[in-house]
Amino acid sequence: MEHSSNSLMEKIRIYSIPLILGVIVAVVWANVHWDSYYHFVHFKIIGSIDFHFLINDIFMVFFFAIAAIEITLSLLPGGSLNPMKKAVNPLFATIGGVLGPIAVFFLLNILLGAPEFARGWGIPTATDIALAWLLARLIFGTSHPAVSFLLLLAIADDAIGLGIIAIFYPNPELPAQPIWLLSTLAGMMVAYMMRRFDIRSFVPYLVIGGLLSWFGLLNAGLHPALSLVVIMPFLPHDENLHGNNPEDQVYTYKIEHSTLVDFEVRFRPFVDFGLFFFGLSNAGVQFASMSAVTWIVLFSLLIGKTVGIYGFGRLAELIGFPLPDGMNRGHLLTAGLIAGLGLTVALFVAGVAFVDPAIQGAAKMGALFSAVVFVLAPLFARFMGVKKEEEQVHQRRVDTE
Repeated sequence: MEHSSNSLMEKIRIYSIPLILGVIVAVVWANVHWDSYYHFVHFKIIGSIDFHFLINDIFMVFFFAIAAIEITLSLLPGGSLNPMKKAVNPLFATIGGVLGPIAVFFLLNILLGAPEFARGWGIPTATDIALAWLLARLIFGTSHPAVSFLLLLAIADDAIGLGIIAIFYPNPELPAQPIWLLSTLAGMMVAYMMRRFDIRSFVPYLVIGGLLSWFGLLNAGLHPALSLVVIMPFLPHDENLHGNNPEDQVYTYKIEHSTLVDFEVRFRPFVDFGLFFFGLSNAGVQFASMSAVTWIVLFSLLIGKTVGIYGFGRLAELIGFPLPDGMNRGHLLTAGLIAGLGLTVALFVAGVAFVDPAIQGAAKMGALFSAVVFVLAPLFARFMGVKKEEEQVHQRRVDTE
């Protein structure tokens, strides 16, 4: 009975059921009783800290930390992004994933839109990492190199997106102060020194390095949720590859000797179940009347991300930076489409891009409709012949026999 219960909980985590439920509850609640939803999300817990801030600026620090661990492990010897040359391709693709949607947005706005819509060009630039990561694991398998590729791309493109918000959509009440980035740099230096002195507990890395980084990003006008992304790579990690078949090699760790994986093991359940509250606090958007900007935002995400990521990924290949082993152009195209999941991040940018409630609501509808990727991406993957990692392993065994 206990094993069955653990198996059920593991499936709930793997398939991100808490996140999906949070999004559904938020959308229903916001449209059934907007006032109570709004007051819940902005309820002051301590001083000026409301529920939304607690989730987006504090809890999401740990989500991005887990994502950073996945990327760090993939960069280690034997990982899908090792040697570092393989990490260049997803970074190139990131540029396409930002420029592509911007180009499509302005083109569609010229053809279909209006001058007052132009300010929304930043809406389709960022990817919803939580939802994209979920969908990538469902399509490719949990440890397929395309997942690490998309994760690195999504974190980099979110960092660019947050920079765009700070520069082009500043909060007049909280002007950006780049000098505070020195605090984040200090956090990195402290983490580096602790690594040099072989400090094995992750607690001081979080408490000292993490807090310095968090306050630095917050006061610099950037999103503090990324504060541990620059700290995680400094946590000690001792990897040991094994496997009878080189294609099936996997990482194993002695947790007591790997601070990085110790952190992941302890915090992943907390993050996976806590994503319910992320969905709840971010996906509550009222169904509004639609206009041209709705479709401009939606197709900028779907077409701009897919074409931009594929185009720049291919460009990187042509100049000598290949895709990770195990990825082909079908995987690259599918990853580009998955990155079109703007949803919660795009909703946030839409909220700061437009003051007019009608335009803002219509733009948010476009961001909300990007959830159609959950239907399109699996179908597209099948059309491109992309198989889940477990299916590929099974096929290799059948072929061998």
